[in-house]
Amino acid sequence: MLRLHLVAMVLTVGTLVSPAWQGPTAGLKRPPIVTATEAPAGTETFQVKWVRVAVPDLGVMRAAIAQPSGRGPFPAVVVLHGTHGFARQYVEWANDLARGGFIAVAACWFSGGGGAGAHEVTPPIPCPEIPPLGSGEYPEAVQFVDALVQATRTLPNARADRLAIVGHSRGAGATQQFLLAGGYVQAAVLHSSGYALRPWNRAAEFNMPILIMHGTADSFGENTQFGFARQFEMGLRANKKPVETAYCEGCGHNTFFTNSTQRDDELKRMIEFLHHHLG
Repeated sequence: MLRLHLVAMVLTVGTLVSPAWQGPTAGLKRPPIVTATEAPAGTETFQVKWVRVAVPDLGVMRAAIAQPSGRGPFPAVVVLHGTHGFARQYVEWANDLARGGFIAVAACWFSGGGGAGAHEVTPPIPCPEIPPLGSGEYPEAVQFVDALVQATRTLPNARADRLAIVGHSRGAGATQQFLLAGGYVQAAVLHSSGYALRPWNRAAEFNMPILIMHGTADSFGENTQFGFARQFEMGLRANKKPVETAYCEGCGHNTFFTNSTQRDDELKRMIEFLHHHLG
């Protein structure tokens, strides 16, 4: 078993409006619209429901909804992919979380994908109605994440008051953007995150439990170095924020997708974290 260093601190269709949830959002001017859709080519065997999440004036995201067995309502999780794009592995990730007892929504929050890590996952599932990833901080990311959070809170059988985001790489960076823009969820998992925003400088603004998962051998890019994950952890602790860590000894940026032992260990850890903080 891989060594994980663990440290803990104390389907309906239409316009989405959730009277049961009155928490803050990140400023999406109009609510998203969700409609059912057919499975994209090559994904028909996945045990998920597919929907289109329309973000007014920005585009339409495709999303896969994985449902747990049993009777709900269930806590919910939004899964955000990295720069390599909306690979099939993210739908599998959602199914794994559903088996852990969560409604899990894996969504294509930008079209296409690529980069140095593209060969470690399958080619992106097509989502041509959404723009490609923008350069720099890409402020539109906040609105796409906000739309997914709002849409997920209104799903049948979902607990609107028990929702988390799990983001990998650039998806974890988008999670940081969303939270710093005023969006709120009950917990967040930053998996192999980029730290271009230097979030330790604004650590006092993070007000939900965060699980930082990072490989000690991550050398994927200038913003994903392991030292940045540690610096963010220390910033959160200095501000007495609830943070937990799972540092994988010798693991790289995308080895979660290629090393089955790491994947099993980390899935178990994040499910434990999510159950603890979502109930």
